[in-house]
Amino acid sequence: MDKRKIEENIFKVLMSISTLTVLAVVVFILSVIVIKGLPAMNWAMVTQTPKGGYYLGKAGGILNAIVGSLYLAGGATFLAILISLPVVLYINVYSKKDSPLVNFTRFSFDVLWGVPSIVYGAFGFAIMLFFHLWASLLAGIITVALFILPIISRAMDEVVKMVPRELLEASYALGATRLETSMKVVVRQALPGIVTAVLIAFGRGIGDAASVIFTAGFSDSIPSSLLSPAATLPLAIFFQLGTPFPEVQARAYASALILTVIILIISIVSRVLSSRFTKHIVK
Repeated sequence: MDKRKIEENIFKVLMSISTLTVLAVVVFILSVIVIKGLPAMNWAMVTQTPKGGYYLGKAGGILNAIVGSLYLAGGATFLAILISLPVVLYINVYSKKDSPLVNFTRFSFDVLWGVPSIVYGAFGFAIMLFFHLWASLLAGIITVALFILPIISRAMDEVVKMVPRELLEASYALGATRLETSMKVVVRQALPGIVTAVLIAFGRGIGDAASVIFTAGFSDSIPSSLLSPAATLPLAIFFQLGTPFPEVQARAYASALILTVIILIISIVSRVLSSRFTKHIVK
């Protein structure tokens, strides 16, 4: 048999083994969450806030953590979009291709992407101490926004780079300004990828615990303002698993199941919106 054919077969086997390993791990994780969490799931879990003694096994739910997570991830994603989209459009439309500034910006985002989330949490905590701020929803939003900023920026950047340069040149030839070309041509052409990047960043933000453990605080009530402490699902899971009561530990798996369902919904919405916006792309 040809040597190249043998190498190809070896790598096909390795790829198949890797794929099956990943699938097996995903199935195992989901199975554990469903088997342990489903028996503890009830309507009160998603409709009530913790009552007195909830972490001792008494009545209540985790509505505060669900709402707090949505507030936190939603606000952080919105703030990250306000910063990342102009930066991405600038380095792809306004700046020269492969200029030192563009390369340095992309390198910075790559470095920031690799920084552990706990470092962002420690940085946010240091900023809070400097300005004499309490743990709050606002502090959590800012910290998570910094954490997901490189993720959403690099994802958008890769999508915008794929927009054909001929479309930009045609837009300029018709008399459009760079701003008009950016908003009406580049953003429209890259919209499916941008939506996917936004939802991925939202899902990453809603599932992170380390970056908010020092900044968002924790509360048994739904946050009433940006300066109120906010509970999140990852921290609620952590605190419930840390109790010695089996009933509360079971609720932790139910909370993990709720978080998994939210992430699944985000993934489905991302696919649906991407396929819908793809119809408007010029190919």
